[in-house]
Amino acid sequence: MPCAPDGTPPSSEALHGLATWALQFTPRVALADEAVVLEAEAGTRLFGGRRALHERIDAEGRTLGMAAIAWAPNSLAALACVRAGVLNGVRRPLPEVLDALPMAVLSAVAPHHLTLAQLGCRTLGDVRRLPRGGLNRRFGQGLLDALDQAYGLRPETHRWITLPETFHARLELMARVETAPVLLFGARRLLLQLCGWLAARHAGITAFTLRWAHDFVRARDAGDGGELTIRTAQPMREVEHLCRLLAEHLARVTLQAPVGELALEAVEAVPLPGRSDSLLPDAGSQRESLALVLERIAARLGPERVRRPVLCEDHRAEWAQHWQPAPRPLPRQRMAPPDVPQPTFLLPEPLRLAVRANRPVHQGPLMLLAGPHRVEGGWWHRGEDDASTHHVERDYWVALSRRAGVLWIYQTRLAGDAAAWYLHGMFA
Repeated sequence: MPCAPDGTPPSSEALHGLATWALQFTPRVALADEAVVLEAEAGTRLFGGRRALHERIDAEGRTLGMAAIAWAPNSLAALACVRAGVLNGVRRPLPEVLDALPMAVLSAVAPHHLTLAQLGCRTLGDVRRLPRGGLNRRFGQGLLDALDQAYGLRPETHRWITLPETFHARLELMARVETAPVLLFGARRLLLQLCGWLAARHAGITAFTLRWAHDFVRARDAGDGGELTIRTAQPMREVEHLCRLLAEHLARVTLQAPVGELALEAVEAVPLPGRSDSLLPDAGSQRESLALVLERIAARLGPERVRRPVLCEDHRAEWAQHWQPAPRPLPRQRMAPPDVPQPTFLLPEPLRLAVRANRPVHQGPLMLLAGPHRVEGGWWHRGEDDASTHHVERDYWVALSRRAGVLWIYQTRLAGDAAAWYLHGMFA
């Protein structure tokens, strides 16, 4: 919630400047009494999470004159929290937060504050516990609507701020400035607004003009003020670089009289494509091979976090492939293609099937379409305890289920497990 340093309500120009800057975080920005409210939940991941977004808004917003900030599920609740000095209104249930706040934090209560106080109300919880019929008859529907909206029982409506096509901001200095380099402290605030406007437009600046107006008490030949146009070699919207560039130019300026007001105008703004943070290459970029893309992703996330499947010379389905770090070279694969259909999806663990009348059952009796395809081997493959092997003897079949579709099943041939059927995979 912005306000002037002496506690007076902020000017309309200051509020609109803060709202224009906030449009870089979300297109849903509105003015509510003496505050700027924005719906930022949808973009928290884009800015690094709720904490990172809060810290950025708090740091940059205070440079623009913001006095306090608060979070809540809706704008009226957030405005009530910031008036009461409550920073975070989402850690606890909203009724629990609002009930303890003074009733003066809600603007709709202000016209009826004295009457409600005579009724014994001190907090919003006291007002909310009054009979709704009596509140409506005595204070009107507006008070009930505001309470319902603050407590999240009724949706809010806002007139969202629209992004202006051009940028022009003005700042009245708190004290008269007599040397040009000192103008940078006020100009930084205007440049921060400019960069927010540029970010909302996905644009960069190539030229901007800083103007200053002299104080009324000045020599006759001093003129009304002066201006300085700065041009950049390439489009940008980095406030620190623009401040350094402006500081270099202001160091060579001599003021003819004390300055009391600054104005900043964007002269040339051009589209500035943002840097892609995607792990995958952009559709319009030059085509890269899969190996180069995987190398870049592995460099960002770590080699052990990016894996790809590798075929193995093994006819047992569970061990026909394994996963290895993507940057490693693939081994030479000399396996002959199978002469039987292979399933699209393989179960992590084979599912034992029921048998009725010597026929396997899975969501109804199964019809055997193709097979058998015999798989034997694995006597050399020791388990983790080195006491057992992964030797298998299976006859695979392609089966049809009326409900589950085409399945991949097998019948075991090991001694002591005769006629056991298992579901191992499914066809797309």
